[in-house]
Amino acid sequence: MPNKQLKVLAVDDDLINLKLLKSMLMKTGYVAEVIEAKNGADAIGELKNTPDIDVVLLDIIMPVMGGLDMLRVLRADENLKQPPVIVLTTDETKKAEALEAGANGFLMKPVREKELSAKISQLIL
Repeated sequence: MPNKQLKVLAVDDDLINLKLLKSMLMKTGYVAEVIEAKNGADAIGELKNTPDIDVVLLDIIMPVMGGLDMLRVLRADENLKQPPVIVLTTDETKKAEALEAGANGFLMKPVREKELSAKISQLIL
């Protein structure tokens, strides 16, 4: 269990998924704030505006800028803080590509609370 209050960026174009993630994260007891973004371009903007984000939960398939593209932009930008990124997807075949692009973890959707909590703890501790 991380001993600090985390700031999490949740990136998903599905508002229901975002709400679900937010409620799961707020239940953990160690998440102070969940910032939402609807696509990769929004997410990059949030990371520029909020440099103290601790972890990013990233959907892969989104309009404007998908998760893998966003990840590549993030990892290539030395001016951005590089928080751990957990990729969320229904497509297991994307795992290798996500990890190659710089993801730190991978969770299959639908995301389960225990798995999400365990993965965040593993990356932050």
